[in-house]
Amino acid sequence: MRLGRGAGAAYIPAMSSPPSEKRPSPEALLRQAKREERGQLKIFLGAAPGVGKTYAMLSEGAMLKREGEDVVVAVVETHGRAETGALLDGMEIVPRREVEYCGHRLTEMDIDAVLRRRPALALVDEYAHTNVEGSRHPKRWQDVEELLNAGIDVYTTLNIQHVESLNDIVASFTRVRVRETVPDSVFEAAEIKLVDLPPDELIDRLKDGKVYVPQEASRALGHFFSKPNLSALREMALRRAALSVDRQMLHDLDAGGVAGTYAAGERILVAISEQPGADALVRTAKRLADGLNAPWTAVHIETPRSRSFDEEAQRRVAAALALAATLGATIATIPAENVIAGLKGQIEAQRATQLIIGRSQRSWWFEIRHGSVVESLIRGSQDLAIHVIPSPEVAAIDSGWSAWTRGWGKPESYGAAALLVAVTTLLAKFAEPVIGRGAIDLIYLVPVIFTATLYGLRPGLFASVAAALAFNFFFLDPVHTFTIAEPQSVLTMLVLTGVAAVTANLAGRLRTRAQIGVRSALENAALASFAQTLARASDLETTATATCEEVTRLLGVRAVVMTEQDGLLRPVVARPAGAQISPIDQAAAEWSWTSGEPAGRGTNTLLASDWQFHPLKTGLGVLAILGIARDDDRDPISADKAALLATLVGQAALAHERLRLEDEMRGLSVLEERDRLRAALLSSIGHDLRTPLTGVTAAIEALAGEHPDAAALPVARAEVSRLRRFLDNLVELVRLDAGGVRLNLELVDLTDIVAGAVHDLKAMLRGHHIDFQVPAGLPLVRADPRLLHHIILNLLANAIQHGGNAGPIAIIGRRTHDSVTLTVRDHGDGLEPGTERTIFETFAQGKGGDRHGGSGLGLAIAKGFADALDLDIAAANHPDGGAAFTLTFPEALIAGAVDPA
Repeated sequence: MRLGRGAGAAYIPAMSSPPSEKRPSPEALLRQAKREERGQLKIFLGAAPGVGKTYAMLSEGAMLKREGEDVVVAVVETHGRAETGALLDGMEIVPRREVEYCGHRLTEMDIDAVLRRRPALALVDEYAHTNVEGSRHPKRWQDVEELLNAGIDVYTTLNIQHVESLNDIVASFTRVRVRETVPDSVFEAAEIKLVDLPPDELIDRLKDGKVYVPQEASRALGHFFSKPNLSALREMALRRAALSVDRQMLHDLDAGGVAGTYAAGERILVAISEQPGADALVRTAKRLADGLNAPWTAVHIETPRSRSFDEEAQRRVAAALALAATLGATIATIPAENVIAGLKGQIEAQRATQLIIGRSQRSWWFEIRHGSVVESLIRGSQDLAIHVIPSPEVAAIDSGWSAWTRGWGKPESYGAAALLVAVTTLLAKFAEPVIGRGAIDLIYLVPVIFTATLYGLRPGLFASVAAALAFNFFFLDPVHTFTIAEPQSVLTMLVLTGVAAVTANLAGRLRTRAQIGVRSALENAALASFAQTLARASDLETTATATCEEVTRLLGVRAVVMTEQDGLLRPVVARPAGAQISPIDQAAAEWSWTSGEPAGRGTNTLLASDWQFHPLKTGLGVLAILGIARDDDRDPISADKAALLATLVGQAALAHERLRLEDEMRGLSVLEERDRLRAALLSSIGHDLRTPLTGVTAAIEALAGEHPDAAALPVARAEVSRLRRFLDNLVELVRLDAGGVRLNLELVDLTDIVAGAVHDLKAMLRGHHIDFQVPAGLPLVRADPRLLHHIILNLLANAIQHGGNAGPIAIIGRRTHDSVTLTVRDHGDGLEPGTERTIFETFAQGKGGDRHGGSGLGLAIAKGFADALDLDIAAANHPDGGAAFTLTFPEALIAGAVDPA
């Protein structure tokens, strides 16, 4: 029946009968075997905090314990909810381990205790939790992996915003960046149980104080827990759960060898042909996939006829596959005997529910010879919606000798077939007196089989006709004519022709299958060898050489690998050596380097280049450029080689990434050793100078007792105080570098902290006017009082140092819609343009150099302490003159703020 309106018609064949059995997938069986060796993971997935994930997990765990299962609570956070805490009654709870961190005693899941206890099921709350520094694993989901590998089943809870691939999407509409995430791979072998609650009910729970305390709840309703946010999160959770269930179902079907589509979720397949309009098919599939939120695959079926495609047809296929990959599809090139068999196999393998295929303007003669793909699929496919998109262009009808001969092979194959028939005829003449005429017709099957095996189906059919004619002319009465006198001879002739044709057809098909199998085996072996070669490479030149040689051998092209050297993109290795890169080629390579997209001949950018450039791109960025070219005017890569090239590019990119990481590790080792020596030196200086400084201070005070009116005493005291601060800064810098800073977070009043810092610097501030604009009504902030005090001390000291003699210093506190800011502003010469970031580096000096003997450590230490407290510190020139240093407390560190995690 016909559905809907639009670019094409959609046909849905009748529903199929119950699925039949098929051969189980070896890959699925292997996945299932590995899964059975591990514990089973069940994730209670929710859209937001408060939907009841922990309650549902504990309820199911308690039910299993009542049924006799060995269940323990490894870690659960009740968040003070009485109904959740009541479920812990009667449950065995594994004691948590205590960790000393920043002066506090924190608790974490004791993974070793759980492993020693070895229960059948462990309940582990907050799957995305970040462990305290010094734990075995930085993330709790890694702890869970260790439990699963030990054969322990795990129940855990997770909110949808903690899924890594959805992190940016969630942040785009909630304006909250969740730092604790889990990789998408954890869903592959997990059972998902969706804990759902409509937004209105969740908001009611929030208002009733069942999620946060009232003060936090009122703020949450205006931020993260707004109804639009909760609706969007709920939709994402539902879609993720449905996707996981669909994937698990497909794995189970493949492992069980169950046939059928099982269209619980949509799976889209688009067939790419060499005909015009393939790009329109891809765009249609993309729109359909977006509308259904379904995965989609673009596939090109490579048949023996594909070898006869002209350059334009190959370019269309390659461009369509490239477009599909750009739009997010999985692309594949599948070798098969014919398009119908290849498509049906791919539909069955993917259990596709929607097929998008084009219907081109073929001649009736073509459809007689090859059949109609669309009609065959509509008649034979079951449980499949087929969208037939008419070609936007009418394919030109070939004419002339080239159209007639295309696809029929080389003339030499037909000459060889005629020669084999002639030799067989000669041998049959010599054998006729011995074996008689009745057995000669069987001898003529030999050249037919040989020809079809060596040259393919069509030369084999030619050999069958030639063999029948030769048998008629030389052995059927009357001989040396094509006349057949006896009816029995007519039957013999027809049988010989039919048997020869069938034999040629079977031999031709076997030859095609053998060629496809040999090609696949050779490509797989070559890729495996290439991977081993890259694994052994230890430097850039060896890796580039292996890449160029393998690409040249497998694809039959010229190859070059280029990397950035001294700020310019230069060739490292080329095969054959001495590749010529013209200015246009260089421009294409540089565009590919900067954009991370292919460029050059056969792409959509800088087509005038003779080379086609592909970026070797990984998570570290573009590491190198691979260029390929041909000696003729054809595109460097044909459609049937596109997937192979993509695999080669991917392996080469990973090899370059490994080299980059190894270089960085070696560099880090050198830096660590240098930093260790520097820290030891600074620590020694800082501590060794304290004793003489104490003696100098005592001597000054003794002189002050004997000569209280000495004019030099204030200067001496000020310099000793400055030297003491310098030594304190030196020691604190060493502690920062060594990671020795321990946080003692508590709620503090910025008014008190600033007032305390001003009091400690009253001697240095004498003569400076302090413009104190920190209102008493600012909300409390969460920070370490000692470190925050030290930050403000250094900012004030910097303002005194660079603000001019007796210049005013402004201290300004402000509450914005999502933060609290504290600004220290002087009225000096300001910062040099471009130094707003570098001013925080160790030993950096402000404008005018070291005017007052500054060490350049104060701002570096302020920056280090701010980073430790998760604060942002920034420097800028004030519009009215002077420099302003602003400390920003984000919403999460303000009293009463809501943590959406």
